[in-house]
Amino acid sequence: MWGEQVVWQEEQTPLLLALHAQQGTGALVFPSALNQETLSAAVRAQMKSVCMATMQNQVALQYTLEKAWTAFQNAGIHAVLMKGAGLAALYPEPHYRAWGDIDLYVGPEQYHPACAVMRETFPNALKFDEELDHYKHYNLIADGVSIEVHRVTVSLQHPRDERLYAHYEREGMQQAEPLLLNGFEVRVPEPTFNALLIFLHSWEHLLSAGANVRQICDLTLLLHHYKDRIDVPRLRKYLRSLRLMDAWQLYAYVMHAYLGLPKEEALFYTDAVAARAERITEDLLSGRMRTPKDEHQAPKGRLARKIYTMRSRIANAKRIAPYSPAYARHLVWTTLLHGARRLFAPDRRWE
Repeated sequence: MWGEQVVWQEEQTPLLLALHAQQGTGALVFPSALNQETLSAAVRAQMKSVCMATMQNQVALQYTLEKAWTAFQNAGIHAVLMKGAGLAALYPEPHYRAWGDIDLYVGPEQYHPACAVMRETFPNALKFDEELDHYKHYNLIADGVSIEVHRVTVSLQHPRDERLYAHYEREGMQQAEPLLLNGFEVRVPEPTFNALLIFLHSWEHLLSAGANVRQICDLTLLLHHYKDRIDVPRLRKYLRSLRLMDAWQLYAYVMHAYLGLPKEEALFYTDAVAARAERITEDLLSGRMRTPKDEHQAPKGRLARKIYTMRSRIANAKRIAPYSPAYARHLVWTTLLHGARRLFAPDRRWE
């Protein structure tokens, strides 16, 4: 990633094209690969098609983002742009980083008014009728673009984690800072909290359906771009209090060993996690990281459904254990505590 040139062999091309499609890195790698004379015309056409589609998609996304952002401003709603578009600005060229939706954080207090503003701004959008207070975000699809209005940025199940993260989130979003995207000003999270958010977003995907390399590239570029502005003691506090330091160190190893991030910028790097980080890299690239699809339907009975969900989550903790035993143990205790609390809570059949 730091200037190294990968030579494409024609016989490996189908596998590499599929790999980059799975990992979301085609738009990042293909512009450089197109300079290689060994590629066939058919492969060049495939690569150019991916790059062109990414650029065209970003034009549509930018238009919808500006429309949504302006509507919030006119309504006095203070939003913060998360993930995709804001992270694309960290890449050498924004179109190197594909992004497929628009994530706008508004917080719990502005959540319902913000959802109403989006419905008014995009009256023909496909909408979800419910904007319940325990949902992470409200979603609508406007002009083919998915907009997520976030009540919270990440959902954590352990009550202590949830309470601590809510404080960190509030602090990080209150300090949001301006960013120009093609001449249009938005606000993005301040760098230290954004590092936690980007990592947690990827880790959350890894725990559920599988992360991808593009998410780790995002974190790598953020740490490099803001190397002089990251509040290291505060980030350390975030990670330790949420029991995420071991998991973060896996990413730090991958960012240094495979993406070229200097060791001093790969915060909290340690060789002690090397074997587990190598395993997580191999499984991520091979697709083995993804959660096996459960072919069984959840039981309809309330108690049976709770037990079924608890068993599924404990099984998922076992899946994570080879990578981060410490976080797997935290997942088990979280599942037991969350399950006990939900058992005595009002029934929510849509969960």
